[in-house]
Parts: sequence; structure tokens; C-alpha cells
Amino acid sequence: MKQQTLGADCVFEGKGLHTGKISRMTVKPAPENTGILFFRKDLGKDAVVEALAENISSTARSTTISKGEASVSTIEHLMSAFTGMGIDNALVEVDCGEVPILDGSARPYVEAFSKSPLRVQQAARTALVLPREIEVRDDATGAWVKATPADAPSYEVTVDFNSRVLGIQQARWDAGIAYSEEIGPCRTFVFFHEIEYLFRNNLIKGGDVDNAIVIVEHPVTPEQITKLSRLFDKPSLAINESGYLNNLKLHFPNECGRHKLLDLIGDCRLSGGFLNARITAFKPGHTINAKLAKAVRTALQEQQP
Repeated sequence: MKQQTLGADCVFEGKGLHTGKISRMTVKPAPENTGILFFRKDLGKDAVVEALAENISSTARSTTISKGEASVSTIEHLMSAFTGMGIDNALVEVDCGEVPILDGSARPYVEAFSKSPLRVQQAARTALVLPREIEVRDDATGAWVKATPADAPSYEVTVDFNSRVLGIQQARWDAGIAYSEEIGPCRTFVFFHEIEYLFRNNLIKGGDVDNAIVIVEHPVTPEQITKLSRLFDKPSLAINESGYLNNLKLHFPNECGRHKLLDLIGDCRLSGGFLNARITAFKPGHTINAKLAKAVRTALQEQQP
């Protein structure tokens, strides 16, 4: 397969999930063998960060990459869309330190990238081939992620929050499954009892009930619902019979599991390209996903002559 880039510039604007700042971002076509580059245009012409695992600087509720003074956070949905849509090369210009959250999924990227046919480039895509199976574990949580050499990329997740609402959810993606329809539209989620804590700790300043599924795991009072309605300036919030806030309607019964898969795909792209491996994960999250991407980068570099 040949490398591909975007057919045209794509512009996005919206709040950053954690900073709450308005971000304007332009995703541009890039030459062959560029990979994915982030450019903080507000910091000067040299503020470029390569989307590679060694540049990961934080995995607190999202994935952040940094180089020198330049840092860009919440990149995982965009990185996932690049992989799902088969984009090898792109330049991402952003005017602040966080990618806009938009609707909390990769759908806006998928739709924008699809408006102009992707441009097929002359250079061949070089698939990343693992020298051996790689597994990372978190003994404290029981989470693990494993990359097994394979002929083509595939991803499978099992999500278990010990939640009566979510239950145990599974999701998978490979080349035979339409990313744009089955994975890209799946939105981020948060538990109701986490929201107040996150706000107190200066996180999700740009979060609202239009860009996140809210799971109500524990009993809540009418006063708590009223407080949340005022916080987000949304009247008539209520809990539906399935245990979710009625702000959004689920696209799929396992949308939360599919979103964790979306994140995993985006974080694994920081291994440096399209990885010919079967990625399997139990209770994945940004921190353990990043550990896998870093371990893959190390293994690939060790096998270079």
C-alpha cells in the first residue's frame, strides 16, 4: 500500500476538554515520510512535536506529547482518526496547548477528512513489524495490553469498571470493520460521581453534557441533578432507566467500550506508524497504552541495524 495524506486542509475550532480554552486547529497534508507532526503556531516556527511515544509527557485523563517548550494535549481522538482513515502523513497546526474536544469522539475528523479524497503518495507504506510479542501490565489494577506480531493490524478490548451500568464491554476493530461508522462516532464518557472531583482538580473545564456520556453508577439526589444542570447550563437533566444521564442517546449499547478502543488505537499510533500486530487489552487506559507504545518503539529501535 502507498502512503496517504489529506486531500485538503481541515479546520476545527472548539474548547479544550481540560483547559476550557478555545482552540483553533488546522490539519494539513504533509509530504511522504513526514508522519504526524504537531506545530504550536503560537510559540514560534520551531515549536514542533513529533507524534511519537518518546514524546509522551502526561497521561492524566488524556494523552499529552511535549518537546522543549511545546506541548499538545488530548491528541488521542485525532491520532485514532488518522489510523482509522489510513492517513500516514499530516501536519497539525494548533494555536494553544490542547486539541479541541468537539463532540467527544473522532467523528468530526472522519467527516472532515472524507470530504476530499485522500491523496495517494508515491512512497510505499512501511508497516511496523514486531520482533516479538510485547506485553505490559499494571498489577495494581489488573490491566494489561499485549501486542502480538501479525500480518495486519487488529485491536480488541475488554472493558471492566466493576460497574452495574456498563457491565463488561468488548469491542474490536480491523480492516474489515468500517472505522468511520463503527468506532469513530463513539464518544468519551465519565461517571457522575467523578465530575465534581475533576472540576475541583482543574480538569474537564471544557467538558459539558454535549461531548460526554455520563454514567450514573450510584444513587444521586434531585439536588445533585439540579446542581449539574446549573453547572452545564442544561435544564431538564434526568437519569434514564439504563443508568445514564439523559443528555445523550447511545450510538451503540457498548459505546463506552468502543470509545476505549478508539483511544487505544490513537495511543498505539504513537508507536510511529501502522503496526502489524494483534493488539489485545484488558481495562486499557492512556497510561498503560502509552507504556505499550513506548515498549514497541524500543523494540523496533533495537532491531534496527
